Amino acid sequence: MADAKTTTKKKQRRSVPSGQLHIQATFNNTIVSFSDKKGNVLAASSAGATGFRGSKKGTAYAAQVAAEKAAGTAKEQYGINSVDVFVKGVGLGRDAAIRAMSNFEIAVDSIKDVTGVPHGGARPRKQRRA
Repeated sequence: MADAKTTTKKKQRRSVPSGQLHIQATFNNTIVSFSDKKGNVLAASSAGATGFRGSKKGTAYAAQVAAEKAAGTAKEQYGINSVDVFVKGVGLGRDAAIRAMSNFEIAVDSIKDVTGVPHGGARPRKQRRA
């Protein structure tokens, strides 16, 4: 066998001063992800990933902890300073995740609600025959 040296390229540290913050807040969990302006995810976290289990994942505190974890990674690795926030869902973690950004000196430029609205709805049940 020949001794083949494998050279790995060192990952270049990318600087992203402004990006997007996507928050998906359901009743059961809250998912927080930072991305650049194109939508490429830089850092992500969720209430479940931070150690909360069961019904505690849907709480506002769990969303705050998840947002702080993701913000710490995004700030440390990419130097993110300002974000446009996109909130989806109706969970308790909507506001808590946004408020957590002030602890990391990340400016919130805009907040947009992108929650899906059902139109038409589900097909109704068949008529009851008595």
